[in-house]
Amino acid sequence: MNLDVSLDVTWIHGTAGEPDIQLHRAGDGTFILRQNKAVTYEAPFLFLLAGDDRALLLDTGATPGPESFPLRATVDELIGDLPLVVAHSHGHGDHVAADGQFADRPHTTIVDRDLEAVRAFFGFGPADDRLPGETVTFELGGRTLSIIGSPGHHKAAITVHDPRTGFLLTGDTVLPGRLYAFDYPEFLATLDRLVAFADEHTVSYVLGCHVEMRQQPRRDFPIGATYHPGERRLEMTVEQLRQVRKAAHDVAGRRGVHRFDDFVIYNDPRQGDLLRLLVRGRLHKLIGRRPPRRTP
Repeated sequence: MNLDVSLDVTWIHGTAGEPDIQLHRAGDGTFILRQNKAVTYEAPFLFLLAGDDRALLLDTGATPGPESFPLRATVDELIGDLPLVVAHSHGHGDHVAADGQFADRPHTTIVDRDLEAVRAFFGFGPADDRLPGETVTFELGGRTLSIIGSPGHHKAAITVHDPRTGFLLTGDTVLPGRLYAFDYPEFLATLDRLVAFADEHTVSYVLGCHVEMRQQPRRDFPIGATYHPGERRLEMTVEQLRQVRKAAHDVAGRRGVHRFDDFVIYNDPRQGDLLRLLVRGRLHKLIGRRPPRRTP
């Protein structure tokens, strides 16, 4: 596999003195950004892909900034005045919060988070109240991306495949963490499509938007944790993608929380499942481990 890609990076994880945004150049015109956990426990990853004619910024993070999250300034430094499309892996608040930073940027299109806007912009066909399970292409100029409709976690979720790097950008659908499947039949169908796509295309890494798992198998960090010592790596393999699909099918008839070595599936979570998650997070804030203090 001869691809222009490097993931030789140690990600910031909540230690004092870390930058508001960590930038990693993963290849030519390929940038991965992580938001600081001290700014937001979500610490989402964002992806910037530049072609000859325009660039795509996938997601804008969990806080509006720009004081503690200078996303616009960072992007402008990387791509200059290249035209930009700001889109989202899906429409949840921790992926769209800094859209406003780009409102006055010249030659910039911001794709609204709602279903109809996503469908119309990328050219998906009609499908009731969710994106259809189809793949469309999106041209950056010398760099043609595949955009795969991926409902299940969110009705307007997409997955992006970049042939230059082999990255399969899966948003919150597949990641080393908690996989919240709010429409379980659609979640299963999406996983089937992603595995089928990976079988027919070159995929170097599966990259989601969060890391929530510890290095120890089956253990995730509490929700709300702002310090992640010993967290898993961001990248997952195609084999792990297959494991997610198999696990999801295995627990399809059992609603609730199901733990596996590299991820946790929330199958159509009940109110009690989410309440226990929040209570665990609240207890962690009261008695949990905190990051080291800055040395005077």
